[in-house]
This record gives sequence, structure tokens and C-alpha cells, in this order.
Amino acid sequence: MKDVYILAIESSCDETSMAIVKNGTECVHLTVLTQMDTHANFGGVVPEIASRMHTENVTMVLEETLTKANMTMDQIDAVAVTYSPGLMGSLIVGVECAKTIAYVCNKPLIAVNHIAGHIYANNLEKKMEFPLLALVVSGGHTDLILMKGDYEFEHLGGTLDDAIGECYDKVARVLGLPYPGGPNVEKMALEGKHSYDLPIPMNDDSFNMSYSGLKSSIINLVHNEQQRGNEINKPDLARSFQDVAVDELVRKSELAIKKYNVKRMIIAGGVSANKFLRGQIKEMTDRNGVELSVPSFIYCTDNAAMIGAAAYPLYVKGEFASYDLNANSCEELY
Repeated sequence: MKDVYILAIESSCDETSMAIVKNGTECVHLTVLTQMDTHANFGGVVPEIASRMHTENVTMVLEETLTKANMTMDQIDAVAVTYSPGLMGSLIVGVECAKTIAYVCNKPLIAVNHIAGHIYANNLEKKMEFPLLALVVSGGHTDLILMKGDYEFEHLGGTLDDAIGECYDKVARVLGLPYPGGPNVEKMALEGKHSYDLPIPMNDDSFNMSYSGLKSSIINLVHNEQQRGNEINKPDLARSFQDVAVDELVRKSELAIKKYNVKRMIIAGGVSANKFLRGQIKEMTDRNGVELSVPSFIYCTDNAAMIGAAAYPLYVKGEFASYDLNANSCEELY
């Protein structure tokens, strides 16, 4: 089979990104235009502003991607795009752009689920071997997924309320840390020690998780201490929170590894960029004789290269989308 080059588009939140990916495993070029500095002024992503900025930037990002890759659309075999889940306005910009390019250039159109993209980002490092356990951790997802083959997703369990990334962001606000919250909590935690007694969520044998109670306990703790006129040790609280939050992921992952006897595990999603999480999962997989794969930091957060990687198996199977493809803000992977 000849080499397959896919132009991929990702615009599910506040990054306008395009990439050209070869055979689902090699990123020829990746462009990511972030809106982070703009949304930092509001303490988080403003959907209306995000979609408008995508509209302003999408043509420029396309031109840069093709130019830096030294390629033309004649060399592209298909166009892939994130259609779900994400911010509706942001998704629409990417989907309409992809449909237009595919139609004008007469290329097949491939619809990719954003979470599948995060999982398949691992193929950009080393091609995944099945069966494997995938831990998906992001601002909107916290899930354990068993994969026995390409696009074979068995949902084992996940958060019953808040995603871990959302919890990190809420804790960051309580601690008075700027946006983006997660990386700043992780950084502050390095300066602290585990001195606060926080509740252990979902301390059972299921594969489900919960972060709402942990978040609420921290909000209440800070409020009560402030009412008493006591000073909060922010680094210690950040460290205490991170220890408990990550331990939840490690415990549940280890339960799944032992029950399903898997020898390979991957981490996917924006929170997989967290170095403490990587280290704790690595210790657990090492003691269980499990091979761990985590994408490079550039492929952890939202990017189009992961969409190109996830599109390739669909291209091989001939699973193409029609021009009536619509964005969907909340379609699940499984």
C-alpha cells in the first residue's frame, strides 16, 4: 500500500490546529495556534470568542501547514477533522473548513472523535499493540478503556461527576492560581508536602471514579479556614490534592490491569502531560510488569496530529464521512 498523507484539523476548544500525518504514525508537520493568552484574561475559555478566533485563523493555519510541510493538496489523500466532542461553535468551524477543503480538492472526508484522537496520539510515538488499557484524562473526561484492536473500545469505568482536569482547574481557582489551572497546581505542588487530610474518593473495587467530593472538600476547607482567619498553606494543599487525585487514577488502573491481565497501558488526554501522574503510573506499571506508553508533551494537549493518527485506521477501512457531517458537542467514543 502506498504512503497515505492525511490533512487533519482540530478545533474542538481553543487551539486552531492542522497537521499532515503520514501513515498514521509520522507527523510531517504540525501547526498549533493557541488562544490561551486571550482566554487567560477571562480565567477560562469563552466559547463565543474561541469560535470567532478559529474563523479568523483557520485559513492562515492551513497555509502555514502546507508551506512548512512543503506539500500541496494534490499530495494529500484525505481530510480528517474532529467532529465531537467539544465546544459546538469551535467544532463547527473545523468541520465546515474540512468539508470545504474535501469538496473543492475532491478528497475523502474522515470524521474523528476527539477522544479517539488523544488515544491514537500514542501511535505517533510507537504503534500501539493490543490488547491494552487506555487511561483517558482531560478537562472533560476521566475514563478507563480496554482496547482489543483498532477502534474496539470497551468502557470499563470513569468519573461519575467531574473530570480530573476540571477538578484541577477548580482547585486552581480556589488557590488563586491563573489560567490554565492544571499546570499551575502541578507546579505549586512541587513546593509543598502532604499535610492536609482529604477524603479518598471511590475507595472501592469498581472502575468508577469521582472528583466532585474532593473538589467540594477543598472549597469548604479553604472557606472555613478563611472564616476563622487562618492562613492556608497553598503549596501543601496543592500537594495534598494532587496526591489524592492521582492516587485515584493509579488505584483504578491497577485494578483493571489485574482483572483483565493486560500487559500494555497508555495514557491519553491533556492531563497526561502531568509529570507527577506519569511518574506514579510508571511506578505502578513497572511493579506489575506492564509496558507503558505516553505521548510526547506536544501530542498530549489538543493538536491535529493526533486526529491524523486516529483517522488512518478509518481510511484503511474506507470509513468516510459524507458532506452532511455535523458537529456534535457531546458524542461519546464508546
